[in-house]
This record gives sequence, structure tokens and C-alpha cells, in this order.
Amino acid sequence: MTPEDIKALRSELKCTARELANALGIEQSTVLAWEAGELFPTKKFCDQMEALRARGPGAIPRKAKGAQVSPMKVMSDPSLWELFRKLIAHKKLRDEVTKLAAAYPDPVEEGESSK
Repeated sequence: MTPEDIKALRSELKCTARELANALGIEQSTVLAWEAGELFPTKKFCDQMEALRARGPGAIPRKAKGAQVSPMKVMSDPSLWELFRKLIAHKKLRDEVTKLAAAYPDPVEEGESSK
């Protein structure tokens, strides 16, 4: 799949590089590198992109603009507090979650805490 093919696919699917990356389970920077011809997708990703093409624009998961879950709603979820109790009680779990969380941006740094 050439850089032009990937750009055409995004146009057909009416999606951003980030949305395509999310649908493929990869980083946005990878899609941008494919489009720039710096990297090339493996057969696995070419097949996934062809499957997305066959399904059309509805195959791309999109976040509703401006739709965010209320922090109060999240705080009232009992499963959140169960997770919190487990994090407090199990150091190994905290260590694993810390590693996993490193890949996610801090909402405070993104300005989401003020929304």
C-alpha cells in the first residue's frame, strides 16, 4: 500500500490520521509516517485497512465532539472504587498500571481538567 493509497483510504473513510490509527490499534505517528513514505504498513495492516475500506466510513470509531463523561458520573461508578481499592492494596498492580499509564497523556496537561 503506497502513501497515496493510505491518503485515499482516509479520504474514502472520511477520517483523520488519529481516527485511522485508533481503528488499527496503532499510534497516529505511524499512520503519518506511512503517508510520508517514511515507513510502510505490513501485510497485517494492509489487510486491516482493506477491511475498513470494505465496511466504509461507519467502520471508523469516532468520539462525539464535545461529548465527555462527567467527572461526577465517573466518580459515582462503583467499579472505579473497586479498582482504586485494588491499586492501594497491591503494589505489583500499581507498578503495572504505572507502566501502562505512562503511554497516556495527563488530562491536566491537556487542559481537560477545566472542562
